[in-house]
Amino acid sequence: MSTSLLRSTPSQLTNSGRMNLISSNTHLGILSVSFYHRPSQSCNIKLCFSTSGLCSRLGTRCCVVSATSSKLYENKGINSSIDSQRYTDLKDDMGSSLSILEEQLRDLFNEVHAMIRIGKENEARDLLLANFEAVKEQIDAGLKGIEEAAILDVIALGYMALGDIRTVKPLLDVLSEVVDDLKDEEPLLDSILTHMGNMYEKLENFEMSICVYGRAVKVVERLYGNTSSFVVTPLLGMAKVLGSTGKTKKAIETYQRVVKILESSRGEESEELVVPLFGMGNLLLKERRVTDAENAFNRILTTYMKLYGENDGRVGLSMSYLARVKCAKGDVNEAIDLYKEALRRLKVSDYIAIDDHIMEKMRVDLAELLHAVGRGEEGRMLLEECLLITEKFRGEGHPSSVSHLVNLATSYSQSKLFAEAERLLRMSLHIMYKNVSPDDQSITFPMLHLAVTLYNLNRNEEAEKHALEVLRIRERAFGEDSLPVGEALDCLVSIQTQLGKDDGELLELLKRVLKIQEKAFGTDSEEVMETLKKVVYYLEKMGRKHEGLPLERRLSKLRTKFKQMVQY
Repeated sequence: MSTSLLRSTPSQLTNSGRMNLISSNTHLGILSVSFYHRPSQSCNIKLCFSTSGLCSRLGTRCCVVSATSSKLYENKGINSSIDSQRYTDLKDDMGSSLSILEEQLRDLFNEVHAMIRIGKENEARDLLLANFEAVKEQIDAGLKGIEEAAILDVIALGYMALGDIRTVKPLLDVLSEVVDDLKDEEPLLDSILTHMGNMYEKLENFEMSICVYGRAVKVVERLYGNTSSFVVTPLLGMAKVLGSTGKTKKAIETYQRVVKILESSRGEESEELVVPLFGMGNLLLKERRVTDAENAFNRILTTYMKLYGENDGRVGLSMSYLARVKCAKGDVNEAIDLYKEALRRLKVSDYIAIDDHIMEKMRVDLAELLHAVGRGEEGRMLLEECLLITEKFRGEGHPSSVSHLVNLATSYSQSKLFAEAERLLRMSLHIMYKNVSPDDQSITFPMLHLAVTLYNLNRNEEAEKHALEVLRIRERAFGEDSLPVGEALDCLVSIQTQLGKDDGELLELLKRVLKIQEKAFGTDSEEVMETLKKVVYYLEKMGRKHEGLPLERRLSKLRTKFKQMVQY
């Protein structure tokens, strides 16, 4: 019943074509996607604006929208395509090349975004709805051209900015019908498709996301060639979705293609390489191609050091990711040094707020490594710092402090200071009870930790009470065959063993755990091997060795397998 530390829970326009697609100027870079301009034609689209309350008849067709990613350094990494949608003003020198429709759509985006920023979300919804009703009239009248598609795209992105996912889905259905009938030669189409790919990803419709990204890639390739930098944006979007859906090999190949394109067009030290290198590095690490991952993260670090100097915050962020690679290689002390230096540079540069979740995660990761190498007191100081910062900025008793209390309790338990661990866990439970229902599944995490701590204090009756409560809540919340239930059962078996409960009852509980683990981890996983040992032990203890013979043979094969893996 071991416990581990809890990690606190992603162009310019000219008349002749497009300019740069990518710019990097926040944290580890911003990926911008814009519509490009081609010769305009007349249309009859009307846009509504709250300032006038009237619809304007427009005479040309192309629009400009910029959708940029949020901070490219998030909980689990830099996002490698357009992430949360927001809209930026176009550069001042672009006005002469914009059509009326482009200007109107830009103004609509800016107005919606401004409303959201100052809390006028209802007004933003009204504005988007008015424009949808106007364009829907055109569609119902049989007009399903690129103009209607462009405006639907803008409206859908507006609802994305509002976080109104339920409204985006039917909008995308309408937009998809319009886009399906458009020829690939239509202006704006690749940009609309790229936005759709991102929105489908947010809706977790990954199949459609990959499909529309793929069409966007083909459109750009036909227009500008396979090695054009204009193909980078939809390729990055596709790579991100491929990676998140388990198609890791194909995702890595896509990132590699992007890297080659950018190296050729921007140079090998371009900051624009950061995004694909990061996405590729994370996937390589996942595939245990540690050396290749290290090369990718080293390139990011070198690039930022050359561009911004050694004490820049981006250098600190890059070092923290390189620390992950060192940890994967088994170079724990190097990883610790990198994390420490990363935190120091981030503090010196004041690049990220001290209470930012990025800094918090780095402290927890470093603390976990320090505990792993026997430097528990040093790691505990970092965990205490996390708790103090949370209490300072969010107040004592805030729910976000629970994870830090549990981490501190885990640290004290590893040092055999179970009484202090109990005190911290009871504090965390008190906070949870004040903020959630007694049957809320989130309360079971500190409660199960408390059961383990009480078990270690030989207060097994009380420990059993909490373990049974965790089991009851989790069975209701997740189902009787769920992994969280298996965790609770495993804990309960250990406690009830100390209480001298009936061996037959304990064996049945272990069989439930085994079934859950086989489903979750596979029949030849290490977790299954450990539970098989317990099952075989109880069968022998109860004089049912003949039942355990097949399990013993299976256990022998698993032991051989994991022994060879350790030797390797």
